[in-house]
Amino acid sequence: MASCLHCRPSLRERCASFAERKAIIGHSHVVLKLLLLLLAGLFLAMPLDADAQSNSKRRSSEDLAKLVTPESQKTIDLGLAHLAARQFEDGSFGVEGSYGHNVGVTALGGMAFLSSGSTPGRGKYGKHVERALNFIMNSAQPSGYINIRDSESHGPMYGHGFATLFLAEVYGMSRTRKDVRETLRRAVKLIVSTQNKDGGWRYNPVPRNADVSVTVCQIMALRAARNCGIFVPKEVADKCIDYVKRCQNTDGGFRYRLDSRPESAFPRSAAGVVALYSAGVYEGREIERGLAYLAAHVRNGSVFRYHYGNNYFYGHYYGVQAMWQARGRYWRKWYPLIRDELIRRQNSKGYWQDATICDEYATAMALIILQMPNSYLPIFDR
Repeated sequence: MASCLHCRPSLRERCASFAERKAIIGHSHVVLKLLLLLLAGLFLAMPLDADAQSNSKRRSSEDLAKLVTPESQKTIDLGLAHLAARQFEDGSFGVEGSYGHNVGVTALGGMAFLSSGSTPGRGKYGKHVERALNFIMNSAQPSGYINIRDSESHGPMYGHGFATLFLAEVYGMSRTRKDVRETLRRAVKLIVSTQNKDGGWRYNPVPRNADVSVTVCQIMALRAARNCGIFVPKEVADKCIDYVKRCQNTDGGFRYRLDSRPESAFPRSAAGVVALYSAGVYEGREIERGLAYLAAHVRNGSVFRYHYGNNYFYGHYYGVQAMWQARGRYWRKWYPLIRDELIRRQNSKGYWQDATICDEYATAMALIILQMPNSYLPIFDR
């Protein structure tokens, strides 16, 4: 039915209606553009696909690999060959009568081989890793304590901490043996149950005293175990953080114990920083001051102020880890210095010397430090 003249819209009304429709269409275009931009943003924010992630990781690995020079690789190869030749038939390392068949030294020796990319039964030193693993497993007691009384050090919880860390790394890299997980779980349970009221650990598996040096061994082991799926109560890490922070001195270094003099030293200060990293503290005033304290031990761009003496390898083992976690300028400056220093200090037969513990211990520590850029050990994965 045709509409009457009275019902038809006026010219003004028709123009207004047209303007409204035009405005609506224009608004729709704006909305559409915003939606397209939003979708583009979401796309850019999405994780890279597998190939892109692989390429990114490969470029990162290539950059790190440049730090392992032909000279340092030769040093590493010579050291690994020497260490392999020094392994006892039972899979342990050490010197008879002095840290012989010690679980801590054996665990470090095993980690030196893991750092080269070998795993139990696989790789150039696969059989050596497996033999070390068997020794550690055979040294584990039903309580979870990993120790051989006849070959323990003056602080057997050092050995237990290193042994637990080794088991966690093996399990994280190669989950072919279910018995490793159970032994690791019991070892972790023992560490958790022996944390003292302040939040740290001491020489023996009893919750009494504590010091920063033993504490870092335990919290690293717990972090490694947690990384591969073993339950660790959050309050254990929280108490450890509180304890380590209270051990920091005004100069950024760390004292040995809460009840000792506020005297800082390189080895335990490096351990203090790594303990915080291992417990989940990656930034903050304590980390910054600790790193500054460690960095002050570099002189003339190439010489370390902290040289040979007690705890030399122990100190640099944690020192390089602290800088690895700090990344950036700290790592770029630190690693080439300790790399070149260790190259110079290697014996012509392929080992490093340590009169306090044993040469196998020193060699394992040096190899772990030198192979840090390989990033094979899960505990060092960034």
